[in-house]
Formats: sequence, structure tokens, C-alpha cells
Amino acid sequence: MDKRPNILFLMDDQHRPDLFGYAGNNVVKTPNLDKLAETGVVFHQAYTPHPQCIPARQSMMAGQLPKTCKCERFEDDLAPGYETFARLFSRYAYATVACGKLHHTGQDQMQGWTQRIGSEMYVTSNHIPGKKEEEFKSYIRPKSETRWSIEKEIKRAGIGEARQVKEDAYTVQGALNFIDEYFNSPYYDKERLQQPLLLKVSLTQPHYPYTAEADKFNYYLNRVPLYLDQQVSEHPYLREKEIRVGIDVSEREMRRCVAAYYSLVEKADEHFGTILDRLEYVGQDLDDWIIIYTSDHGEMLGEHSVWMKQKFYESSARVPLIIRWPNKFEGGVTRYENVNLCDLFATLCELTGIPIPDNLDSRSLVPLLEGQGDSWENESISQYHGKYLMIKWDHLKYQYYGEDLPEVLFDLKRDPKETVDYIEDPEYDEIIQKFRSRRNELGFGPNGDPNYKNAGYRSNRMEEQK
Repeated sequence: MDKRPNILFLMDDQHRPDLFGYAGNNVVKTPNLDKLAETGVVFHQAYTPHPQCIPARQSMMAGQLPKTCKCERFEDDLAPGYETFARLFSRYAYATVACGKLHHTGQDQMQGWTQRIGSEMYVTSNHIPGKKEEEFKSYIRPKSETRWSIEKEIKRAGIGEARQVKEDAYTVQGALNFIDEYFNSPYYDKERLQQPLLLKVSLTQPHYPYTAEADKFNYYLNRVPLYLDQQVSEHPYLREKEIRVGIDVSEREMRRCVAAYYSLVEKADEHFGTILDRLEYVGQDLDDWIIIYTSDHGEMLGEHSVWMKQKFYESSARVPLIIRWPNKFEGGVTRYENVNLCDLFATLCELTGIPIPDNLDSRSLVPLLEGQGDSWENESISQYHGKYLMIKWDHLKYQYYGEDLPEVLFDLKRDPKETVDYIEDPEYDEIIQKFRSRRNELGFGPNGDPNYKNAGYRSNRMEEQK
């Protein structure tokens, strides 16, 4: 059997889907990711399974929605030994190596990776077996005392080197050391068996704190566009944590924050360029590699007067996604089907010839990579805290916020800025009933299926084609 292809999985954190040169932003500098887009396939309508770091990453690794893999809240973690695509690939002789942020908080810190490099490995107190609750009581403090408010994050934005910047430098250096040793072993000259490699390089930038290098910050400060005079939703959840310019923060403070965020985006792009350059330096032909780039969720950045994530707005729930393998697929292509980070599990399996497990909420994107989209089930799903649900069909985005809050329906074709709620419009009555039926199938709402198991996708195309 021919050797399976090497895979490079690049990921950053809290990166808006529109903040790239290839996405039409003419201010930010992202030359390395732009080059991947020019030679790869861009998925313009890719969504996170959960608009928050930990559940999004666990769901992506499991190929299952948060409700399926039971990672529905911030500190939930996959059960020890859970089937991730890293664990599956390790059984097929892949060296599975993760550099940087995985955001596992439980006892199983490897989650299928055979090697981890970086400073981000820890177990939170929630996941300590036999935890003595009374011993921890005196150390528990409210988050309001240990975490800055959004307003303070914005006000403190500017030049600096925060924790995530240092961690990413550590991650990249570790990845470079690994690449040198794996492909060259220049010091000990110990020949490697050259198993196929799944290498993930995962950054924390451009996640807040909003601090940046001086040269980048000064470049962006008077160039960045700002979301001013925003129309704020009347929906209680969509307007939650609203930050008003001129009241809560000044326009100047907002500008400094956005400039720092743009700077962090450029720095992340530089880090990815460093990894790509080192692989070529040690003699790797990147056209032979499957290269994937994505982020876990977006960043509102003041749009709708909201910051950070946790919303089903496009800038929070939609994510960048590029897949590049020029030896197999035509590059410079943009696909507009609704896809999900969960779909990467089945996709990687089909690309490498590894059987796709059952019971995934994952559909192989290979047909779309091959230019065949006629039979694609044009749906993407996102969930939040086990209570809220987003279903995207074509250009329509339905949102459910429990029995105590109103539903929401956006029509992105008629209203791409998501300022009009069509949930009460009689024109949409029929499709809303279909959305509600699908919501029930997914186990949400008063009539939600009590026996919910998964989204019901048929993902194993390789078995079907035999």
C-alpha cells in the first residue's frame, strides 16, 4: 500500500471569517493564509459547532455536535479514551503530533495524540477524581474577581506581550524543533521510520487579551475600520453584554482594541508562514501534503455593539476554512455550501483512506473538494450551553433560545448584516415549521427527541461506494 499522505492542520483562535486578504479585507496582512486560499479550496460558509473555545474544539476532534459528545459548556471535556480523529489515525500508523492549544481540561490530556508540544496542558479542578469539595471552597472566587470585564479588556488594549503571545512563541519553536528532528535528526542522526504524519499547530492568537507588537499596532491604529452606530437587536440574548461606544468605551479605546486584534491576526499569519517555510526547508513538497487551516469560532469586534463570541451572528459562529491538496484538487476555488468543523473528521478519513466511524455528526467534504455539490445536505448546526441552537439551511439561519426567549430567523440573502428578524413574517411560516421539526429531532425544545443520539447524517461514503 502507498504511504498515506502527511497532514498539516493549522488552527488559530477567535479569528473572524472576514479578516483575511483573500476574504476581501484590504487592511489586514495575511499573505501566508492568502496563498493557501489561492491554491486551495475555501469554504465560505463554514460554521463552528459551538461559538466558544472548549466545546468547539472537542466537537471538532470528535466529529460530533456538543450534544452528541456531551461537551456542551466551557469546562466540559471529552471522556477519557474518547474517539477523536487523532486517536483513530494513530491506530493506522500515523504519528499524531499536536503543538499548542487543544483546550482539553480533563484527565485525558493526550486525547489520541501520540505527542504533545507546548505549554497548554492542565487539568481543571472540575475533572479531578475524588475531589474534596470542602478543601476547594476557600479558594473559589467569582469570575468577576478573577476575570476582566469586556469593557476593561477593550480599555486595556494596546502595545504589549500578553500570555497568549508568549505561549504561541513557545508553540511555534516547539513545532520547528519537532520538524527538524522528525525529518532530519541533524544532531544524533537517528533515521526515522517516516510514518505518515498528522501535525497540528494550534495558536491562541488572535484571542484576547488585545495586546500587540508596537510596529504592527502603530501600522493598524489609523487604518482599521470600526463598527460604529450599530443597530442593536431587541432580542435579550443577542444584545446581552452590549458595549456602547461613547458610553461604556470611547471611540479611541475601540480603535486601539481593533488595531491590536488586527495585529494579532497578522502575527498568527506570520507564525503559520514560519511553519510552512520550515517544512519546505527540510525538503518537504507541500503539494504532497493535505493542509487544513481553520479557527474555532469568530470575534464580534463591536459589530452589533457586541464583542468576543458566544453568539450565532456570522462573525461569531462562522469560521474560516481552507483545505489545500493541489495534487488532488483544483485550487483557487470557493465553495458556498453550509459546512461545519465537525465535518473535518469524516473528510480526513476519506482523504487518507481510513474507514469513517459510525455515529458521527460529520460528513465528508470530499465531494465538494471534487467540485460536486448537487447532493450535499446544505445544513450546518451550532449549539451553545446545551440550551441554544442554530440551524443554517441555504441562506436561512434559524435560532432557538429556549422556551423563555423568542426564536430568531435571519435571511442572509435579503439581509446579510443580520439586522432583520423574520420569525413573525408569514412568508416564512412553512420553513419555520420545518426548522422546528428539525430542532425536535436534535433534542431541543419542549418536544425535543428524548432519545436523541446524533444528527442522523450518513457520512461513510467509502462504504457506500464499495
